[in-house]
Amino acid sequence: MTVRIGVIGTGMIGQDHIRRLTHVVTGTRVTAVFDIDTARAEEVAASVGARALPSGAEVIDAADVDAVVVTSWGPTHAEHVLAAIAAGKPVFSEKPLATTAEDCLRIIEAETAHGTRLVQVGFMRRYDSGYREMKKVIESGGIGEPLIVHCAHRNPTVPASYTSAMAAQDTAVHEIDVLRWLLDDEIRSVQVLRPRRTRKRHEHLQDPQIMLMETAEGVRIDLEVFVNCQYGYDIQCETVGEEGLVRLPDPAAVAVRGGGRNATAVLQDWKGRFGDAFDTEFREWAGSVASGAEPTGPSAWDGYAATVITDALVESLESGETVRVDALEKRPAFYGGDAR
Repeated sequence: MTVRIGVIGTGMIGQDHIRRLTHVVTGTRVTAVFDIDTARAEEVAASVGARALPSGAEVIDAADVDAVVVTSWGPTHAEHVLAAIAAGKPVFSEKPLATTAEDCLRIIEAETAHGTRLVQVGFMRRYDSGYREMKKVIESGGIGEPLIVHCAHRNPTVPASYTSAMAAQDTAVHEIDVLRWLLDDEIRSVQVLRPRRTRKRHEHLQDPQIMLMETAEGVRIDLEVFVNCQYGYDIQCETVGEEGLVRLPDPAAVAVRGGGRNATAVLQDWKGRFGDAFDTEFREWAGSVASGAEPTGPSAWDGYAATVITDALVESLESGETVRVDALEKRPAFYGGDAR
């Protein structure tokens, strides 16, 4: 079976996913696209033999679209996801699921009323081989009960349009999802610390930030977000347990000796670091659509949780106080019952 896919949003990430669905994932074909930039949509559609349609709603309703991928501007995600649910079509939404917790809850209510899962949210780290190996170790009891997690998310630079709140909303959100999944635990409180600011930042920006979190089971998490580190794109994660620790491996790279040094290259962007994870993510999602099975990846509840937690982090950044996260105490049975 060929899964016919409509893509809403043909910007950078949309084009990357269209390339992936056309040339990497087998059994998928992009048949319709929409973007507010009509010329760009037409150009992208022509490159893969698809149609450029006048609206996202028309992409969703098209007879030759079996499933929908939403990669448009964040504030439009809820509208398109809700329309896909109403049409009964599987929908893959890049993060965020929605930009407000209220819109996330509307999606959860609509999907629950539909009766089966249709929504998957694009948190690709769950598909990274290193994180998957870490989860196996933790679940097998290989390090005993987890106690502490140390993380870092570093970018070489960010544009002037990047704000201090985006450190949580656009950057730390990936750690938030993958840590909830790794630990099978829920985040219950957060605090943001403001260390000395780098001189390499834009003047308006608080960079770096230290984000402290505590889970329902008492695991303590510290996350360094440093988006002007200069040297590269560097993702670190280490879980310390009662009987050992497990650490995310650095990407494979050859070592070069010369000039009195032994050096390895550092990746410069997320595409190089997580390209394979994106491929795996879409292979598994497309496989579930083709088989008629419910998606097994990040759910609408996970999208809601990420939005609630990032909102709390932004609140803490502004107030300096520890902020409780109480909205996630009761997970609906539709999404697996109450979180631990």
